[in-house]
Amino acid sequence: MTGGAFDFKGATTPLIDVPLSSSKKVTLVRHGLSSWNEDSRVQGSSNLSVLTETGAMQAERCRKALTNISFDQCFSSPISRAKSTAELLWHEKQEPLVFLDSLKEAHLFFLEGMTNADARKKYPELYSSWREDPANFHVNGIYPIRKLWGIAREAWREILSAPGENFLVVSHKSILRALICTALGLGPERFRAIDINNGGISTFVFNKRGEPMLQSLNMTAHMYSDHIYQY
Repeated sequence: MTGGAFDFKGATTPLIDVPLSSSKKVTLVRHGLSSWNEDSRVQGSSNLSVLTETGAMQAERCRKALTNISFDQCFSSPISRAKSTAELLWHEKQEPLVFLDSLKEAHLFFLEGMTNADARKKYPELYSSWREDPANFHVNGIYPIRKLWGIAREAWREILSAPGENFLVVSHKSILRALICTALGLGPERFRAIDINNGGISTFVFNKRGEPMLQSLNMTAHMYSDHIYQY
């Protein structure tokens, strides 16, 4: 059938230029609760927000929930709260952690570190744009969320080109949203269509053409029980 009700322009396409030697599975994990999550502050790319005791417990729950899965490599953002989470998840593994700048969180300029309440009060138009129309949120002509889409595509290329078939990725809410949306063929205007909790787990399988299939999104059963994933 052509035209009419079916429009596949937004369908997923390969995220790599060269075919893969084998299919691959990627497990995405958001870092545990951070100090600025707790204080309801705008985090962005700041390294000053650190993993809390609760966040460390969440990371440990993730580790136990994934204990039956054998990962070849773990990729992480080098920003403190994600790095600490990855170190707890990757505890006692022989392979070293791989830190990628392409997994860093979006840079939110002078809003970083401000409480959401203060940012809303001091920069009402800018804050409103960030919350309600993030694809068009910009500072001095720079659009952080649009930029994040290109960064996410680079992260996928780096991850999928690595040796191995089963990867663990630890990062932040905004870049994880971008990773998921780029894999699903969704643009920056869909940024807030997907939510990722602290310690939330999402999984993709990629065929040899590098085409992604979403298997799970923001799984959190392990946060409330001793659930162990078997996929």
